[in-house]
Amino acid sequence: MTDTPTPPPGPTAAPQLQATPLTLHGQYIKDLSFENPRAPQSLIEQKQPQLTLNVNVSTRQFEAKTFEVTLTLEASAHTLEKEPLFMLELVYAGTVSLGEVPQEAVGPLLLIETPRLLFPFARAIVANATREAGFPPLNIAPVDFVALYRQQLEASGGQVPGIPGGPVGHA
Repeated sequence: MTDTPTPPPGPTAAPQLQATPLTLHGQYIKDLSFENPRAPQSLIEQKQPQLTLNVNVSTRQFEAKTFEVTLTLEASAHTLEKEPLFMLELVYAGTVSLGEVPQEAVGPLLLIETPRLLFPFARAIVANATREAGFPPLNIAPVDFVALYRQQLEASGGQVPGIPGGPVGHA
């Protein structure tokens, strides 16, 4: 005969699992371009370059709760004499689905949290591309996606492109 343990007092139903607010289905390179117009001269001279970096985040909706979030990184290096050393453009994207979240959380989830998930991979691609081109790896410092989100909201009057409906909330 086996003893079966008695259940603890109180409700016996299993706790319900919360639906995740954001699910990342996949991430991928949409476009990668690297130009080294002065090679091999640019690799021989080894001068301290002046770097320029631009970061942009955009969204595109596929279904009611499914979006593509695109992180675009543009980097260029020039000599002090304004001669180009390299130009790099990476368009890195991920496909995500949103759970049941309030409308004001949609913008921050898509334009802050998703880029935070994509950024380390995009950063590694940029570092590898510059290293493979013969330059020191370009290790991009972490990006403040909250500030970038706020700039996008200001520029678009509170409406984020790629997200239909009303205002998307403020971070």
